[in-house]
Amino acid sequence: MIFLYILIFIICCFVLFFVSSRIIKALSRVVKFLNWKEFIIAFCVMAITASIPNLFVGISSAIHKIPQLSFGDVVGGNVVDLTLAVALAVLITKGGISSKSRTVQVSSIFTIITAILPLILILDGKLSRLDGVLLIALFFIYILWFFSKKERFEKNINLQIAHTTKEVSSFLKDLGIIFLGIILLLVAAEGIVRSASFFAELFNLPLVLIGILIVGLGNALPETYFAISAAKRGEGWMVLGDLMGAVIVPATLVLGVVALIRPIEIYDFSPFVIARFFMILSAIFFFFFVRTGRKITKKEAVFLLSIYILFILIEILTK
Repeated sequence: MIFLYILIFIICCFVLFFVSSRIIKALSRVVKFLNWKEFIIAFCVMAITASIPNLFVGISSAIHKIPQLSFGDVVGGNVVDLTLAVALAVLITKGGISSKSRTVQVSSIFTIITAILPLILILDGKLSRLDGVLLIALFFIYILWFFSKKERFEKNINLQIAHTTKEVSSFLKDLGIIFLGIILLLVAAEGIVRSASFFAELFNLPLVLIGILIVGLGNALPETYFAISAAKRGEGWMVLGDLMGAVIVPATLVLGVVALIRPIEIYDFSPFVIARFFMILSAIFFFFFVRTGRKITKKEAVFLLSIYILFILIEILTK
């Protein structure tokens, strides 16, 4: 039985990564078809696509009455996004990643707020439905600001592009890929939740810890892949749009939806103390590096990478 669940978990993680990468490419082509700017492309791709696995894992875990798994997933994934993912992307660039854009600067404020807010709301041991409404409201506040100015996402407002029949056909094909991919992600999320629940019970481990160390890392792979690919092409804005979107959406919309379905209750915070500390530490330093010098340098990337490595070592050695 244990080998069956191991196989299910590995297959489902592979499906999440493979399908998510395909959806990311398809959605990237879709928003380029719509003639949107690079930062918006990255944010939309990651905000919509990379968060789908988190959302499905969250909904499935809430239905199975174990929403703690979703909370651990989001916290663990955000630690990965703000340390490992951004560090790897910066290290393969020539001179770091610029963050001079006003959109990036303001988004960094939303990023640190949304990363830390769920940790504050659950200090009483419960992320209630009211907390869920607050998180969803914060998500829509950011979206309204994000799309408040048309010129923020159109490359050239006055440019009228006549698309060929072949381009329109490819556009519709990409929409089909996205729809089919979402269905596969839903199935994979169900498999991950069931297998994670089995392992937590078998090894007597808290579901939050399983979510932080395993599910969170697995769900963070698509945006990490996208960030590294964008960095190789020298598209710094794409990297930041990718990772900020991948932090903001799960921490607000996903956790908000999960809390509405079933409030998240954590009775024992002991396995969560380390992750909470490193989540706050990661968010603060990411915010600091983006805001100071308007650039994330390679030295700062090494520092962020060391935070992630230290986080994993401490989590493993203290269990």
